[in-house]
Order: sequence, then structure tokens, then C-alpha cells
Amino acid sequence: MTEHPVGLRERKRQRTYLAISDAAVALFLEKGFDAVSVSEIAEAAEVSKPTLFRYFPAKEDMALYRFADHEDEAARVVAGRGEGVRPLAALEDHFLAGLQARDPVTGLCDAPEVLAFHRLLYGTPSLVARLHSYTARSEEALAARLAEETTTDKDASALTAQLAAGQIVTTQRVLAMANWRRISQGASADSVFESASEDTRHAFALLRTGLTPFA
Repeated sequence: MTEHPVGLRERKRQRTYLAISDAAVALFLEKGFDAVSVSEIAEAAEVSKPTLFRYFPAKEDMALYRFADHEDEAARVVAGRGEGVRPLAALEDHFLAGLQARDPVTGLCDAPEVLAFHRLLYGTPSLVARLHSYTARSEEALAARLAEETTTDKDASALTAQLAAGQIVTTQRVLAMANWRRISQGASADSVFESASEDTRHAFALLRTGLTPFA
């Protein structure tokens, strides 16, 4: 299937999303999430408040915009895996590759700006609560993809896929949080890498014991 290039209008929209989010995060890091007003963000991003709200309905969404691309990441990994590769194997390899690349989503990243953002995120209850909605959408996308992998009764397949997606996404979140805690306590990403990789293999081995349709 031929991919069409992104049009000028869409590129402009993407730049505006990013500009607003970047301005908001900079202010949140400087002053604290609750101390920053929407008016301040609009001024910093050089947009009007009505424009800002057309892009982001809430302050929390401005802070979490960088997570938007990851909502369907697990589903994309399963869909794009190589021939003969099982879904869990593809997801495990992807998470391990993320550790190797020090992807912030894996929690294994000690870049100062990432540490600052994670402190903001996990130290702000409203952001943690909003993050759950992103996690829920990630589960939904993965469940929809996994449902296509089963050949049993349609309703049973949907339930199995939902249960599997919930376990997989939760496992990835727990692994990322464990990595983040060690980094936040002063460990370097390099020093944690080997144990984080072992934890990932252990976690996916546990998943395989109960998710045989996808293992």
C-alpha cells in the first residue's frame, strides 16, 4: 500500500501540537504543574486560548502529548512483526530493543530532561490519573490486533484478546516503573541495563505460561 506524504496543513497542525506541548512542559518543569495557567501556556506558545483548547482540551493532555505516539505502539509491533514471529516474542524483542536504545518509555533513561519530566509526571496526581487513559487506549488497540490472531469463537476471542492485552500492557508498565525507580534513586541507565533486560525476559516468560495462544 502506497503511503501518501503528509500535507502542508497536517504538518502545520503537528508543529502547533508540538509547540504548545513543549511550551507547557517547559513551564510545568519551571513552576510546577498546578502553578501554571492556561493563559501562560498560550502566551508562551504564541497562540490564543481558543486555539490552544482546539488542540488540547486539558492541561494534562499538553503534558502527556509525547505519549500520544505510543498509544498504539504495541499493536503496531504485533501487526508489523516478521513472518513466523509470535506476538509475545515480537513485543519482548521490541521492549528489549527499547532498553538498548534507552527509550524513555522503558524507564531506562537517565538523560536529565527525561528525569525531570518523569519527576513531574509521577509527582503530579492529575497527570498520573490522565496517564491511565492513555494506557487504556493502548490496551484497546492491542486487544483489537490480538483478536485477529485467534481462530476460536468470536466472543471468546475478543475476551481472550482483552485479557491478554491487559496483562501485556500492565507488564510493560510495571517493568518501566521498576526501571524508573532505580534511575530516580541515582543508578545510571548503563548500570541497570543488564538487570532490566533479565527482568524483561523473566516477565515475558511468565506471560507465556498463561498466554499460550500468542506465545
